[in-house]
Order: sequence, then structure tokens, then C-alpha cells
Amino acid sequence: MSVATLEQAKKLGLTEDEFKAIETHIGRVPNFCETAVYSVMWSEHCSYKNSIKYLKKLPKTGSRVLAAAGEENAGLIDIGDGLACSFKIESHNHPSAIEPFQGAATGVGGIHRDIFTMGARPIATLNSLRFGKLEDAKTKHLLKGVVSGIGYYGNCFGVPTVAGETYFDESYNTNPLVNAMSVGIAQAGKTLSAISYGVGNPVFIVGSDTGKDGIGGASFASADIDEDSAKDLPAVQVGDPFQEKKLMEACMELLETDCIIGMQDMGAAGIACSTSEMSAKGEHGMKINLDKVPTRQNDMLAWEMLCSESQERMLVVVKKGQEEHMIRIFDKWDIHCEQIGEVTEGDNLEFTHKGEVVANLSADHLVLGGGAPVYDREYSEPKYFEQVKAFNIDQVEEPKDLKAIAQQLVGLPNICSKHWVYNQYDSMVGTANASTNAPSDAAMLSVKGTTKGIAASVDCNSRFVYADPKQGGLIAVSECARNISCTGALPLAITNCLNFGNPYNPEVYYQFVKALEGMSEACVKFDTPVTGGNVSFYNQSPDGAVYPTPTIGMIGLLEDIKQKMTLHFKQAGDLIYVLGENRNDINSSEYLYNIHNVKHSPTPYFDLDEEFKLQENVRSLIKSGAIQSAHDVSDGGLFVSLLECAFPNKLGFDIHTKEGIRKDAFLFGESQSRIIVSVPAAEQSAFEETINAQGQGFELIGNVSDNAVVIDGNNWDTIAAWDKIFLESFEAALV
Repeated sequence: MSVATLEQAKKLGLTEDEFKAIETHIGRVPNFCETAVYSVMWSEHCSYKNSIKYLKKLPKTGSRVLAAAGEENAGLIDIGDGLACSFKIESHNHPSAIEPFQGAATGVGGIHRDIFTMGARPIATLNSLRFGKLEDAKTKHLLKGVVSGIGYYGNCFGVPTVAGETYFDESYNTNPLVNAMSVGIAQAGKTLSAISYGVGNPVFIVGSDTGKDGIGGASFASADIDEDSAKDLPAVQVGDPFQEKKLMEACMELLETDCIIGMQDMGAAGIACSTSEMSAKGEHGMKINLDKVPTRQNDMLAWEMLCSESQERMLVVVKKGQEEHMIRIFDKWDIHCEQIGEVTEGDNLEFTHKGEVVANLSADHLVLGGGAPVYDREYSEPKYFEQVKAFNIDQVEEPKDLKAIAQQLVGLPNICSKHWVYNQYDSMVGTANASTNAPSDAAMLSVKGTTKGIAASVDCNSRFVYADPKQGGLIAVSECARNISCTGALPLAITNCLNFGNPYNPEVYYQFVKALEGMSEACVKFDTPVTGGNVSFYNQSPDGAVYPTPTIGMIGLLEDIKQKMTLHFKQAGDLIYVLGENRNDINSSEYLYNIHNVKHSPTPYFDLDEEFKLQENVRSLIKSGAIQSAHDVSDGGLFVSLLECAFPNKLGFDIHTKEGIRKDAFLFGESQSRIIVSVPAAEQSAFEETINAQGQGFELIGNVSDNAVVIDGNNWDTIAAWDKIFLESFEAALV
């Protein structure tokens, strides 16, 4: 093959220095096929070249960690009784911006493959979605496509979608964020590794045919979105959930045999990535005959086969002599299973096509932690911080008609019910490990054959991260943990999806570095190590970068699922307490941002020690049966959280505000470390004695009523009237 040129390398996303480094390592100018492989393997999406320095600083070890970040396709946590929980979150942002249905659908398919490739059966999906202003026609188009894609793939594949979040802000107008999380259960000690070793062991490709869809997807995900991005449609993969369902069942059956050395999903960078990563991990090489790869189109070029990201494919290394046993399993499930090569001595990857060696490369030089470049970008404090620091609450006039403001707030896209979204997801399909579907701050999943419950949540308030990246990172982890704790479960570990703009922008890189500092500090405090995830840079258009959005996915464990706590009020007459302190704080709140249109203010009050103590105390109260409900105060403030407690049983509430605090701050402020709990009136003395003994700050703010919403003695209508606003606003905005 002819040698590649620097111009070709640059078009593929490599820099001049990187192209020279490749020449130096291999001792010659690479050909085009080899350059294409390097371009996907050294893309940001695969190599983390602009982020790995700081990712390494995140806490990754813990007593329950069975597979730490970077070791396998997904994290693995010991949940006791010989069981493990595998989970991971990843982005599919760029594909979803161009083709929202397939972009989102294949994001769901890809994250599930990461789970069952390890030998864990997926039991739940969660997602975190960010879009531009809802009134824009483009946002409506993207929203409808993404939600349809997620629902289609998850429902057909047979794994319930149990929780998520959907936010709207103009910073996401061009670049939506589509983050998908999968949770699975495995038998500890019976999981698979993405590794290759044993000279002469055969290498198989299993699953769908390889096509031209998804070619260069990793490189596509490592560039800004602009008006020409639609031309990159081949970089968007096409998914088939029914094929993936069969592939999963074949892989799970294969797990019961003693055939496999290792297995890896062909996600980003396809064959190029799976062969190089498995080989580098096992310190062996491979000889691959691309003529043996089942293809969708005739006359596919070698580099196209190597870099294609066609979905529903795996690379499997099998013990020599066990080939026929494996083939029988895949034939049973009507899944392609073709031997395309074998394991070799050393770490060399040799790819042949039509009798010619088209690429001859070192596996270790291609991968993260080997020869892939590592950069430390410059960063500087964003200039908009001056506006953030200049904010003064006294400059915001307190509204005279608080009820009217509350009605506006409840109808905002970020606050009102997203039932139009989640009704398209099947939350009970494949109920072997069913979601309880009870209203709670985190999804609660029963673990089949045990009394255990897995709590799962995704969270990130990107406004907070924008206002102060470190403090926002602290809050993102802490709020996710708070949701887990409000179910009674103990937070165990996190996965993250780090969505930022262009890392070459010093202000964007500052946001990234400081957000990770905050996340790390919170993870150490809560003993929730980071088990994996991904970095998604280049979420940026000519209009600017998205808000920094380090989405946190977290799991927690409840030993007895019967002790799970729900968020809703149970009966009229119960007392309503706020654990934590209500403060004179409207910083970065939905109220300040979207009602007063103040876009720059500090993060709301937060103290990590106070937060940690609050969560310990609420879990203790739940375990002892001292409370009837628990719900954290977050988006929209105390008033919105009270409504969410009241809606399920159509109950009301009668509360009083606190003297010395602005009423709008009391009702709509989003200061952290607060949880609403309800307690039977007859238990008041015993309850207050318990929380006083804990040293937990609290405030009795009122009681649950039959159906009226009463604030400081003023009737603010029935709960049904508020429910109508809450339920109807979103669909009205979609018209």
C-alpha cells in the first residue's frame, strides 16, 4: 500500500507531531490504513489524551471494587452473597446531534454490550439528557428523536429504563448530551475479561456484519459540531436491538462453558480497538485476515473494516480446540461466528487483506497507557467568574405575588413532569430483576433470589458546575449520593460521563480540571470509588461550549429491600420536617436563572461534612422506621419538592416560612443538604429526641393536609390544581 501523507493524517484528526511520533516508532512512514487505525485509536474518544492525567487522580480503589476504572469494559462491585453489580455510563452526544434516533438508540445498545461482555446480565437502564431551549423547533426535533431511539432500543432489547433526568438550556442548542447508563448483575468470580493470550488461540468475530455505518465514529466524537457535521452521517451507527438480544443470550450461554479466554465489545474504533486493547492487555499479538470478516457491503476497503463501528459485534478469543463448541452456541442463536485470526507471540498486530499485509503495528503503541499521547493543556479561570462574584441577592427584588411565581416555576421545562418522556420507556420489561416503580429519589431494583435492593441514580446540575466547577463537582456526587441515601441504601460507587467543550480552550479545561477535583473530594468522603465511564470533549459549536456537565451515575445497596423508603406523603396529619438548614440563598437556582433571568451567580450553599452527616442520619432514621417518607430538596427548591411529595397520594400540605429568610429563598432557593421527611404526629416527641441525639439540625415546617396547599395561612389552591400545571406544561410546550 502507498504511504500516507501528512495532509491525509491531519484530515483524519492527527496532528503533525503525532504523525511524526508514529513514523519514529514504526521506523517508516505509515500507509493510509495504518494511519487510519492510529487516527481512531489516538482520538480523544479512545485515548483520553487530553484527560488521562486528571482521570488518574480520581479515587478508584475500595473494599468492594472487583474491577476498577480502566481495567475492564465496565466497573464491577461486590454486593455480597456471591454476586456482583456491573455498571457504566457513556455518552453518544455527537451522533445524537446529527441523527437523534439512531444516535440515542445505539448509545443504549453500546452501554448494554459493555455490561454483558463482562458476563453480567443487564437489569436496568438510566439516562441523562440535555437539550437546548424547548421552544426551538430544532430542540423539539432532537428531543423526539432521542427519546424515541432510547425507548425503541431499550423496549425491544428487553431491559427496563428506570430513571433519568432531562434538562433544557440554550447552551445545549447545537450540542445535545445523551448519556446512557446500564446496570447488570453477575456471579462474582464468573465474569469475563477483555484480554487475549495463548499463542495459537483462535480469534472470532461474532454478531452482526461489518458495514460502512459508524466509520470513524471515534474521530467524529473528537471534534466540534459545526454546519458541515451533517455530512459525517456515515459516522452514526445503525442499531438492531433484536440482534443484540440474541447476541447477549449467546454470550451468556457461552459464559457457562470453559471455552473463552476473553471477549470485548466492538464499540468505538471497532476491530482496530478491540484487537489492540485485548492484545495489549494480554501482552500478546494477533494475526487477522480481514477477508474473513462478514461484511454488509461488497468491496469494503481494509481501513473501512478496521475502523467501522457497526453495532452488535464482539471480538472473542477462544481456547484452541474449543471452536466447534462455541460455533454450535452461536449457530443455535442464528448469530454469525467467524474465525478471523489467531493469537501470536509478542505484541504485533498484523492485518492482511486480499493476500497483502495492509497494517503491521504494535498493539501497545496504539492504546491508552501505552504509546498513545498524553497532554496537559493550559487552563485559566473563566472571565465570567467576575459576573458570578458580583452577584448580590439584595439586587433581586422579592416578588409580591409568590403564588404566581410558583405557578411559573412549576411549569418550567426543567421542573414540570416529563411523563411524555418516560411513558415511552418500558420500566417493567424483563422483570426478572424488577424495578419496584415506587416513587423514590433513586430507582430501586430487586436482585433476583435475594432480599437485596440495588439503588441507582444519575445526577448533575450543570448550572452549579458552570458557576463554580469544583463546588459543582462536589455537589454532583453528593446529590447523587443523597438520592441513594433517601431510599435507605448505602452509596457504593460511581461511574461518570464527563461532558465538556473543547479542551484546547483554557477556560473549558479549567472547568474540567476543577470539576474533577470536586468530584474526587466527594468520592473520597462518601467512599464511592470511580469504576469507569468516559470523557466527552468537543461538545462545542461556533456558538460556544455546553455547560460543563460531569454526569454522575451511582449505585447503592440496601440489604433488605423491604426497608426501602419512598418520597411521597402517606396520610394527612403527618408532620413535615426539613432535615438540614433552610437558608437565605437563591444562588444558581432555577428560580433565579429562569424567572429572574440572572445567568451568573455563585453555587448555592454547600458543606461536604454537613452533607455526609445528613445522609448518615437519614439512612439511620429509615432503618429504624422513624420516618414515613424522605425526599431531597433540589431543583426548584423546597416548594417544588413538597409538591413532589404530595402528588402521588393527592395530598396537600400546610407550611410556614421561616422568619429572617426571604420567602422566595425559603420556597425556591436550592441550598444543599436538605431532606424533607414526614412523621406521624403521635411520634413527634420520640422523633425529635432521636434527631437531637444525632446532632442533626432540623425544622418542623408544617403538616400534611387533605388536599389544600397552604403557605403561611394563605390558601394556594388544591393539590389537583398544581398537579394540572405540573402534568400539562411539558406537552403544551412541545406543540
